[in-house]
Amino acid sequence: MKKWFAVVTLVACCALTAQAQVTFKPGKDKVDVEVGGQPFTTFHYGAEWDKPFLHPLRTATGVKVSRGYPLEKVAGESSDHHWHRGLWYAHGDVNGVDFWRERTGDKAKDVNLPLPVGRIVAKAPPAFKGGKTFGTLTAELDLVAPDNKELGTLREQFTFRRIGTCNVIDTQVTVLADRGVPLKMGDTEEGALGLRFADEFRQDRGAILSNSDGLVGTEKIWGKRAVWVDYSTTIQNEKVGITIFDHPRNPKHPTYWHARGYGLCAANPFGEHDFHGDKTRDGSVTIPRGGSLSFRYRVVIHSGGLDTNALKRHYASFSGGK
Repeated sequence: MKKWFAVVTLVACCALTAQAQVTFKPGKDKVDVEVGGQPFTTFHYGAEWDKPFLHPLRTATGVKVSRGYPLEKVAGESSDHHWHRGLWYAHGDVNGVDFWRERTGDKAKDVNLPLPVGRIVAKAPPAFKGGKTFGTLTAELDLVAPDNKELGTLREQFTFRRIGTCNVIDTQVTVLADRGVPLKMGDTEEGALGLRFADEFRQDRGAILSNSDGLVGTEKIWGKRAVWVDYSTTIQNEKVGITIFDHPRNPKHPTYWHARGYGLCAANPFGEHDFHGDKTRDGSVTIPRGGSLSFRYRVVIHSGGLDTNALKRHYASFSGGK
């Protein structure tokens, strides 16, 4: 699982030197993130959304690489899965509550949802601090069941930087069983760190989906364990891509990948019976009362592509050699 193969479609290289000022600009229910004086992304956490998320995501050259829907209307763009917004963390079964899917407001449709649907609600506006080479935003969130009972806390920390020609997000997510009950992270493919790519990243439109074991195509990488997964394509005549890395200290590293050809990719260590097609498997993890479970990921948004050596350096930098 830890072999490194050449990815011939990834050709350019990011020098691993952080080189740009990171600035945060708070607004109503959101915080804009700028790198080198240019828009990078926005953290949305208002009550109009069932969960917080980063949207849109941009390359260092300003190309948007995440889907606009439902925040932006783009002619001809797909409009499935309205809860797929930019980059987010959620899980489809926490103590029998679905924090991944969201209600539509149409009772006839919502009655068919497999589990009761909860919300991830900000306890307060996020804290943030900019800097010359990186900036960090931290949000404390409540996991709220449909009966308004708070099941636990979700802590999200995002560190933003520019490394060479790449925009980079290091994500640390901690799930805390701090409401007097254990939290069972159930076995489902619907979770956990999700990213919805722009439609140009669809495999049927020519995008290349690959993983750290040299496998190419959603048919080969979906449900497989890997250190990283990359989606690469061309937008506005520019070669662009996104690589997501799993940290070696994460539970069940290397993680499984819910890597769909239509433009969804999620790092999900829990969905074993779905990924293996074996209902006798149980990939669930229970966090004991008072305990916590943490995950770390790196998202590298690259212009011009990456070569294998650049991927190795990113992974070494992110993992700290561990």
